[in-house]
Amino acid sequence: MASTPPPVLSITVLPQPPGLPEPLSEPAIQDLRLETVLGALSDPLRLFIVRKLLLEREEFDHPCGWFGLDRPKSSLTHHFRALREAGVIRQRQYGLERRSEVRIDDLRDRFPGLLELVAAWTPES
Repeated sequence: MASTPPPVLSITVLPQPPGLPEPLSEPAIQDLRLETVLGALSDPLRLFIVRKLLLEREEFDHPCGWFGLDRPKSSLTHHFRALREAGVIRQRQYGLERRSEVRIDDLRDRFPGLLELVAAWTPES
């Protein structure tokens, strides 16, 4: 019996709008390490965050409230910081709000196919 190939999921890439604030501190592309990125993605909540940004983004970057996560702000801050420090996401400060985007081009250049695996991941119910 032949298996059906999984559906092809489209990673949404939006153009960078003019006048963005500078990004917060993050590793340079040449300093991205696979074990660090995979460590950050090993948490199901962080994997959910990255997958949602890849497949459902409506704007260039999103605040943590957009994700609809029922977690304390301190917990979310920890998860977003772990993703940023691993080099998975880029964050910018807009007044009191931090907005996040996936470093799609950097991760595709450094680890081809990784984002497609994240996009294809299905959370357990």
